Amino acid sequence: MTRASVDQRTFRAVLGHFCTGVTVIAGRDGAEAAGLTCQSFSSLSLDPPLVLFCPSRTSRSWPRIRQGGRFSVNVLAEDQQDVCEAFGSPTGTKFDGIGWRLTPGGAVVIDGVLAWLDCSIERVHDGGDHEIVIGRVRELRVERDHRPLLFYRGGHDLDTSLAGKR
Repeated sequence: MTRASVDQRTFRAVLGHFCTGVTVIAGRDGAEAAGLTCQSFSSLSLDPPLVLFCPSRTSRSWPRIRQGGRFSVNVLAEDQQDVCEAFGSPTGTKFDGIGWRLTPGGAVVIDGVLAWLDCSIERVHDGGDHEIVIGRVRELRVERDHRPLLFYRGGHDLDTSLAGKR
């Protein structure tokens, strides 16, 4: 049996038709906060309460978060595109100008998010050029009622992405 070859550009274009929410995965490397923008996030199990996300193997932030053994998932609101861009940057200045706090449990929570989850790392699996991180939810909270930031067809403006493309 031969394996079909899948062109990476086509793969991205096809999967770009699946709308995802946008999160910032954050944690601490000692006293210093680290974070990354992540669209590959999902609930996994209700009992026990598990979630998963998939950081790139080339991420500089993920190894720092992993060392702490915990991570938070910050669900971004549609008015937080600037936060998404800051944490999507490869520079080390991601938290500059971004308000955040620590919960009593130690979770890094970004100001203005829709909701957040505080998780401990249960397992990390191979996922090709990404890793699959499974986390056990320890605490979670809804912060405000607002529309989520969505990623669709390579952008955040769903109305513009859909215009003329039906």
